[in-house]
Amino acid sequence: MKKMLINATQPEELRVALVDGQRLYDLDIENRTRLQKKSNIYKGKITRVEPSLEAAFVEFGADRHGFLPLKEIAREYFYRKPPGDNEGRMKIRDVVKEGTEIIVQVDKEERGNKGAALTTFISLAGRYMVLMPNNPRAGGISRRIDGDDRTELREALSALEIPNGMGVIIRTAGVGRTAEELQWDLNYLLQLWEAITTANAEVKTPALLFQESNVIIRAVRDYLREDVDQVLIDSEDAYKQATDFVSLVMPQYKNRIKMYQDSIPLFNRFQIESQIETAFQREVRLPSGGSIVIDPTEALVSIDINSARATRGSDIEETALQTNLEAADEIARQLRLRDMGGLVVIDFIDMLAPRNQRAVENRVRDALAIDRARVQVGRISRFGLLEMSRQRLRPSLGETSAIVCPRCNGQGTIRDTKSLALSILRLLEEEAIKERSVEVRAIVPVDVAAYLLNEKRAALSEIEQVTKSRVLVIPNPNFETPHFEVQRLRDDEIEGDHEVSYTIDIAVPDTEAISDTHSADIPVQRAAVQRIAPTAAPAPAPAPAATPATAPAPVRQAAPAGKAQRGFLARLLPALFGEPEPEPKVVEEKTEKQPEPSDKPAARGEQKPQG
Repeated sequence: MKKMLINATQPEELRVALVDGQRLYDLDIENRTRLQKKSNIYKGKITRVEPSLEAAFVEFGADRHGFLPLKEIAREYFYRKPPGDNEGRMKIRDVVKEGTEIIVQVDKEERGNKGAALTTFISLAGRYMVLMPNNPRAGGISRRIDGDDRTELREALSALEIPNGMGVIIRTAGVGRTAEELQWDLNYLLQLWEAITTANAEVKTPALLFQESNVIIRAVRDYLREDVDQVLIDSEDAYKQATDFVSLVMPQYKNRIKMYQDSIPLFNRFQIESQIETAFQREVRLPSGGSIVIDPTEALVSIDINSARATRGSDIEETALQTNLEAADEIARQLRLRDMGGLVVIDFIDMLAPRNQRAVENRVRDALAIDRARVQVGRISRFGLLEMSRQRLRPSLGETSAIVCPRCNGQGTIRDTKSLALSILRLLEEEAIKERSVEVRAIVPVDVAAYLLNEKRAALSEIEQVTKSRVLVIPNPNFETPHFEVQRLRDDEIEGDHEVSYTIDIAVPDTEAISDTHSADIPVQRAAVQRIAPTAAPAPAPAPAATPATAPAPVRQAAPAGKAQRGFLARLLPALFGEPEPEPKVVEEKTEKQPEPSDKPAARGEQKPQG
């Protein structure tokens, strides 16, 4: 029995877990002090045009300027027509200039030292569709919809009154909806876009125009499906938000939302706290005794499989196969739990039989089938490596919940005491032989000082005799390997007698120097467009779930904003519009050929696949 567990008892962190029985198979942890910007809409200004990158940098209110490639800049922001009207060869300097104010949407979150990736091709997600108000070349029906449902939606889509210069994508939630219902959803999105453009004319740059996400609503919307039997929530505020949303948008699921009031913590009741902890560990054990080791790097995520004590098979080949099959299931699970994206390289245990390699490849694909992210899986190479890519839906667990180690600075290893002491000894000699040097000081950890003053006492004396400089080794209990400090004093920096070594000031570590962006106070931006009341005629009853394909219902004229009566869709907006679930687009209805969805950036003027 599958359940969704929402833990919101701590104000700093919201956790959503999906369990099958007592096995955790998906996890979403939202750090509430780290505000997500993806899909937010901002008013920004181009501050720099970089011809070498064919991109511009945009100030939009974040700590780092956003990155805006030329292909993501709509023609309406060009200050002049491209020379020769040849878009394929135009240069960014020829069409874009600094100081231009633009409306941008965050396409990818900030990562490390990289600013957010931006686009000017806006996407507004409704319950049944996604509106692209300045991208007429994109549109169609989700690839996840097929058969008679696709035929019905194609007819309904052709009946919609879509303004010139705009495009829409019908989402999977639009299956079974009439053209009239879709038109009402479209009318609200048009009203929302009008409010955004109006606010854009009134506010100063930079400004947040529209904020997309709500963590409670997004969790329920993205994860609540037919196979989820129950949603347990341990916070009254979160429970109210979830029930309000489900009552308006998915009333058929209302009886599945339950308030958890037991004295035993929710996640402890289902014994998943220890499973969550595996998402923070480098090594994860497998049931047979083997293990997988996960190492994220700048370029890719490296995963190694070790057989360790695994003895499940009858021979070496069978043991390797069984361990690899277990690892395939666990790797797919860990990628979901950790929200890891990008290129992933898996080093499976070597198998000689090609049929065993195909079995492992198929197990990987099957295990990844339930993943909401878009995944591409290759084949096991002759070196035993399998390459795959996973779409980044949001920052990984490590990026949102971890900081760089202040001792090793993220390297993962440190030099041992002897190696560091010898390195410091050479540095002391180098500083002492410099001209006008009269004293060199090494302020080092206690264990390094003990090694230098005892095992390397003769070497220190020799340096003093050869260089005629005084060499001091000062232990600092506040230092840990590999931290140290070497100071060199010249003859004009010492007056009178040398300072006694035990009176020399030693450094005390600054705790504020340890960067913890997750606990820092983050200024809250208020969106210029808040919850606005949609205007639409009363909505009809939902269409039956299974009906033969018929002609679409007559479409009413879209009511102008502010002049129509308040309807069903008008009441459900505050819960409707969060970050859309990833769905690939299809432009089947257009005559021009469109490329297949991929992880590569879309061409300029095209909408990226929604998921």
